[in-house]
Amino acid sequence: MKDVRIRFDRKSPLQAALQTRVDAYFAENGLNPKGGSPLIGKAIVIGLWLTAAYAFAMSGIGGWAGLLLGAMMVGMAQAGVGFNIMHDGNHGAFSTDKRTNLWMGRVLDLVGGSSYIWRQKHNVMHHTYPNVVGSDDDIDVGGLARLAPAQPYHPGYRLQHFYMWILYGFISVKWNFYDDFAQLIRGHLGGHRFPRPKRGELVYFFVAKALFFGWVIIAPIALFGLAKGVAFYFVEAFTLGVTLAVVFQLAHCVEEADFTDVPDGQVTELDFAEHQLNTTVDFARGNPFVTWYLGGLNYQAIHHLFPKISHVHYPAISPIVEEVCAEFNVPYRINGGFWESVGSHYRWLKRMGQAPAVAAQPVTA
Repeated sequence: MKDVRIRFDRKSPLQAALQTRVDAYFAENGLNPKGGSPLIGKAIVIGLWLTAAYAFAMSGIGGWAGLLLGAMMVGMAQAGVGFNIMHDGNHGAFSTDKRTNLWMGRVLDLVGGSSYIWRQKHNVMHHTYPNVVGSDDDIDVGGLARLAPAQPYHPGYRLQHFYMWILYGFISVKWNFYDDFAQLIRGHLGGHRFPRPKRGELVYFFVAKALFFGWVIIAPIALFGLAKGVAFYFVEAFTLGVTLAVVFQLAHCVEEADFTDVPDGQVTELDFAEHQLNTTVDFARGNPFVTWYLGGLNYQAIHHLFPKISHVHYPAISPIVEEVCAEFNVPYRINGGFWESVGSHYRWLKRMGQAPAVAAQPVTA
């Protein structure tokens, strides 16, 4: 386990200016930074989408074709639940009420993940150490690929820009059956330990897992038999895995983002706000459907700077952040449309699949 030691300056002039300007925006417009009624309405729509997709898949209409189409619809709807409801809930951005945030965050447990593990993995590790090799667990794919310059190279990675698109689809399967259980037992993520869940949280973990496996595997098998039931699960999981993985990669594992490597035992000091801006990239900001479906995660820089503000406000906050960044001469990294960003990730995978001497790139530290 790598010993990563980073000290962040969270009170830098840049951080202070960003906070002051954004706070002023909410005060001047009389707005609450949480999701409020717009997000509640959105959550209802996405919840109905998931329910209708599952009902269609389980109806038997259309035979095999209907079942698999329904499975894809379920996978897409599950991703929408994650992007819009679970994500804001677990960041405390859905509502001003803590219990509402808790239960909105816990919907993740009902669609295959663990909200407890997620809060450690995402809120603490990823948001504190984005693109820090050895500490950001999201850029560690278990030796299947090389996503950062400081990660070990293997000749087998030369084709990762082809095969990773397929492997992304199995992320959900691995998540459902292995990751949450293994991380719960080990009690650490990346180079950091986290407190194991207490009794109530642990009970919820296993009960929710049972409920998830019940609706996504046991019920389809009971209705349609083993072959169709297993096929439903794998198509649902593959659709969800590809969707989640690609959205994350477009914000962090692209040519426009920086990566940081901290040698073992060395203490590195970084400006927190500047580090977030250097390692996160916005994309497809002019596409209203992408913004709606992804829960504003295409405004990734805004999310990393203000994770406790609901995504419904990101488009309005973005120009303010750009203005402050220009004043401090700090790059605000923006990619083009969705497919342009996909191309950037493809080229990054290809570059990282080459030997380091060929793909040499300065690494921030």
